[in-house]
Amino acid sequence: MNFSVLRFDTIDSTNTEAARQARLGADEGLCIVSKQQTSGRGRQGRKWTSPKDAGIYLSIVLRPKIETASLPLITLASAIAVHDVIKSLGLQPDIKWPNDVHDGSRKLAGILAEAGSSAGVVDHVVLGFGINICVAAYPADVGARATSIESELGRDVDRGLVLAECLAALSNRYGMLQSGAADGVIAAWRRRAAPHMDRPVEWDVDGGSRQGRAEDIDATGALLVRVDDQIVRVISGEVRWL
Repeated sequence: MNFSVLRFDTIDSTNTEAARQARLGADEGLCIVSKQQTSGRGRQGRKWTSPKDAGIYLSIVLRPKIETASLPLITLASAIAVHDVIKSLGLQPDIKWPNDVHDGSRKLAGILAEAGSSAGVVDHVVLGFGINICVAAYPADVGARATSIESELGRDVDRGLVLAECLAALSNRYGMLQSGAADGVIAAWRRRAAPHMDRPVEWDVDGGSRQGRAEDIDATGALLVRVDDQIVRVISGEVRWL
């Protein structure tokens, strides 16, 4: 994949700008990068805190040629890419379904994929990364759950190099999906998410919640949870690891 980059000092949301560019016809590989987001967002409409110069805030325009049912695999492929770059720096991260990269119990990075359509057909996906690079002042509720690469390593890292390596790793994993090698992506994700399998989980459904034990993912990236003697597919929503 060929990448081009639009850089900002401050922006409301890199995903919002990437989606706007996609609707205007931007080519696949356009990257929106900002030093700060004022309205960054994560899954379920949550705010993604984005202090200035403290992380990588990046969104990419993708125009995937894969079946709609397989689009969630883009999130999994992206999590693998970010995980592998962080691991190459000397940490031992893992992936928590579907889009978080953790070091132990604290989050290092999150991923948000948002599909856009024309005439009812998906014609682009905006893929956003938020990677915590250095120590920053987070709100108390975020600070209790988040950490950064530099604070865990105890040394500085080159943000530009981390960004470049994430793009290269993403290009490789995304290329696997485009070429029909989804099984390889799923297998790679399973290995990196292994610490969180066979753990109890809770998720919201029909105005209430259910609990079960996470077992695996299926060919579309849905989380498979055992509830008594049944396997339930969780395809979206908030999953809490107990």
